[in-house]
Amino acid sequence: MARLDKLRPFILLGSGLIGASGVALAAAASHGGDTAFLGAASTMCLAHAPVLLGLYLANDRFRTATAAALVLGTGTILFAGDLASRHVFAERLFPFAAPLGGSMMMLGWLITAAGAAFPVRLDRHKD
Repeated sequence: MARLDKLRPFILLGSGLIGASGVALAAAASHGGDTAFLGAASTMCLAHAPVLLGLYLANDRFRTATAAALVLGTGTILFAGDLASRHVFAERLFPFAAPLGGSMMMLGWLITAAGAAFPVRLDRHKD
């Protein structure tokens, strides 16, 4: 997992960008028309952006935090991106993008749960 630590800044970046996207998608969904895809994409973004921030901050609390955040963030981007693409272009992002993204989000949550089996000693930083 130490190699994944180099990717931690992307988790914080992803949290902010996914959160901002969620707000933008919610605003777009509120302006009429068929907005089912945008509303669902917004919900996924706004639900997972704070989780990514929490996982970024919890990196020293459990070993699976970084891996979980990377999988969860990528899944959210794929899922929401596919829904937004369907709304804007009437086309999928690519075949099976939403199911892949949804599966990755579920896997990210399971990796988060697996953190219970791999605790980090909190006193390891004490000298």
